[in-house]
Amino acid sequence: MAYENLTIKTRKGILILSINREKALNALNIKTIEELHHFFAVSAPKRKKIKGIVITGTGAKAFVAGADIKEFLGMKKNGGASFAQRGQDVFFLIENFPKPVIAAVNGFSLGAGCELAMCCHMRIASEKARFGQPEVNLGIIPGYGGTQRLIQLIGKGKAMELILTGDMINAEEAHRLGLVNHVVESGKEIAKACEIIEKISTKGPIAVARSIECMNAYYDKLIDGFAFEAVQFGEVADTKDFQEGAKAFINRRAPKYIGE
Repeated sequence: MAYENLTIKTRKGILILSINREKALNALNIKTIEELHHFFAVSAPKRKKIKGIVITGTGAKAFVAGADIKEFLGMKKNGGASFAQRGQDVFFLIENFPKPVIAAVNGFSLGAGCELAMCCHMRIASEKARFGQPEVNLGIIPGYGGTQRLIQLIGKGKAMELILTGDMINAEEAHRLGLVNHVVESGKEIAKACEIIEKISTKGPIAVARSIECMNAYYDKLIDGFAFEAVQFGEVADTKDFQEGAKAFINRRAPKYIGE
């Protein structure tokens, strides 16, 4: 599939995925959501040797400034529910991707943009980044998981305040609240994200993937997270990588993982 609204570059085994709608402040329209779905459901899983993925926005102003509001006009009950569910399905693919996915937030991250950043495993913010869920200003609510993930990341009280007021916060406040992992000088957010992915790439790939699964299970009401962790621990203990990691530790050498 040829992408119109996504650009993909490779940097030392790391994919840099850019939302490429600069004139629209990288707003997520339906076509972009479909391209993200194809990328994370079809394209990315085939790239077995990648170390991870960095998601960012094209240009200096915005990561993603929201959804494309023009597509909301005329939307009714059933269409609205389907619209929200499709976006949630795509964001679940990102959240559950077995290799690290980090948002490099280079500007406005509002509405659907904040939701996209939150479904990534980590967030690196430029000092110029701004975050918010301003949907109530349009008489609607977040639909791509914002009411759920914002609480997970910063707690119910502050999430209530931000969603109900529609207020926007800066990068430092987002860091203080726990919404972002690091704040860096403008232009260095991708480099910081790549630095973290490079570090993770030296660890056991199966252990990384199963750790992501276990941490996501914490929020699944149908899963006993502790029991799930115990099962996954057993599965990982039965891998060649675990044996290699243990031997390398005992012999004081760097492990050589093979992903088996």
